[in-house]
Amino acid sequence: MASIKLLGIAGSLRKASTNRGLLRAAQAGLPPETRLEIADLTDIPFFNQDISEKSRALIRVLTQIGTADALVLASTEYNYSLAPALKNILDWASREPNNALLAGKPVAILGAAGGMGSSRAQYHLRQICVVLGLQPLNKPEVFANAFAGTFDADGNLTDQKIAGLVDEQMRALVAAVAARR
Repeated sequence: MASIKLLGIAGSLRKASTNRGLLRAAQAGLPPETRLEIADLTDIPFFNQDISEKSRALIRVLTQIGTADALVLASTEYNYSLAPALKNILDWASREPNNALLAGKPVAILGAAGGMGSSRAQYHLRQICVVLGLQPLNKPEVFANAFAGTFDADGNLTDQKIAGLVDEQMRALVAAVAARR
């Protein structure tokens, strides 16, 4: 099988983000022919159609999205919805001519948050995926409670059941990419 390139994007910007921890867990279980790069959104400006010159940080992430075979979106939950940083980069990417960076691209969605583990945010994100022409996986769904001993103090995933779901989801995403080739 040819090499598969995935791009992980976490909505949370903090250093010890559990959603970045989910992306690191996803990296750990990938087959040898697949690699997952994690995007850095810390310097991405808020979308504004008046901005005519894109920053280097924005160009870097848009290039990563464009060269990825699929996306892995790790969505935290803020006030029952997704984080602004994640929505913002999707807004920027969707403005490229003909939606070329996103249309038809397979996507895995996972997330960590309190209580129901970002389930509400993930469903909002699925609605956004529809309008952007992204192709989210239906199963398995990964909802991790960030405050139930599932992660260590640095945001690393410690729960083996959730790790197994992440691995299963990454296998499904790799299969979706392979099926498109």
